[in-house]
Amino acid sequence: MAVYTEVTDEELEDFIGSYDVGRLLSFKGIAEGVENSNFLVHTDKASYILTLYEKRVNPDDLPYFLNLMQHLAAKGLSCPTPVPSMDGKLLGELAGRPAALVTFLEGMWVKRPRVEHCAGLGKAMAELHLDGQDYDGFRANALNVSGWRPLFEQSGDRSDQVLPGLRQEIGGELEYLESSWPSHLASGVIHADLFPDNVFFLGNELSGLIDFYFACNDAFAYDIAICLNAWCFEKDLSFNVTKARALLKGYTSVRPLQADEYDALPTLCRGAALRFLLTRLYDWLSVPEGALVTPKDPLEYLKKLRFHQTITGTQSYGLEQ
Repeated sequence: MAVYTEVTDEELEDFIGSYDVGRLLSFKGIAEGVENSNFLVHTDKASYILTLYEKRVNPDDLPYFLNLMQHLAAKGLSCPTPVPSMDGKLLGELAGRPAALVTFLEGMWVKRPRVEHCAGLGKAMAELHLDGQDYDGFRANALNVSGWRPLFEQSGDRSDQVLPGLRQEIGGELEYLESSWPSHLASGVIHADLFPDNVFFLGNELSGLIDFYFACNDAFAYDIAICLNAWCFEKDLSFNVTKARALLKGYTSVRPLQADEYDALPTLCRGAALRFLLTRLYDWLSVPEGALVTPKDPLEYLKKLRFHQTITGTQSYGLEQ
């Protein structure tokens, strides 16, 4: 989440007036994240999250995201639900951007996840994967292995400004992953961005998943690899095996892994680390002037990638099939 596009009081009041959500009381921008402009909106009936979709988001993808959230909520998964306007539309326009209003989800994200949080995440992720199996929308993962080289080319000439030799190091990893990426793994709807700030808890109990704007159809195990990167490294970037085991135990209590998914995890973890290294690198070099956003350090994911490069098999993580 972030704020790139400013909204005037009058624009927002007119927009909220097209929904049956009560009278606008207040709103404020949410500065966390890097993708879209987000605002917390309070009315005399309830609280909502208003999202303005910025240029990286393809407007043609928005029905997939919004309908998916409706589908998952109807299945019982705790996630924000898009609110239709009074003329029945889930998507509107505000300040020249596509915009949507979704329900507010109670809870807080945890800045230092513990073992029990990782277990809850694993369980909820597996439930999402199962609940999405009968979703009739399809969206290819634009940030899968086939999209990494074009993304890298947008930053490649400037990569060494961030770290000398970075361009060559990323280029070598791209060659490895493009030739080694696993295929034919069990697939379906994945979240693809389940970082701690997209998972809410009340105490130790998971209260819901948010921010489905990278959701797509891809390998379930790739979603797990993203979470192993995001949840199982400590501040010193050491890998916490206990957290990783808890995450996988929570996941497999709902959906057991197939043997080829387990075997593919080291390569998938390398790919997930490279994917976030590349998007963070692009954002680090391309933040719009005046945007209310703090870019995230790409070198964090370079260090995680280097760790995964030392892994010879999933058992080297300390994880059992």
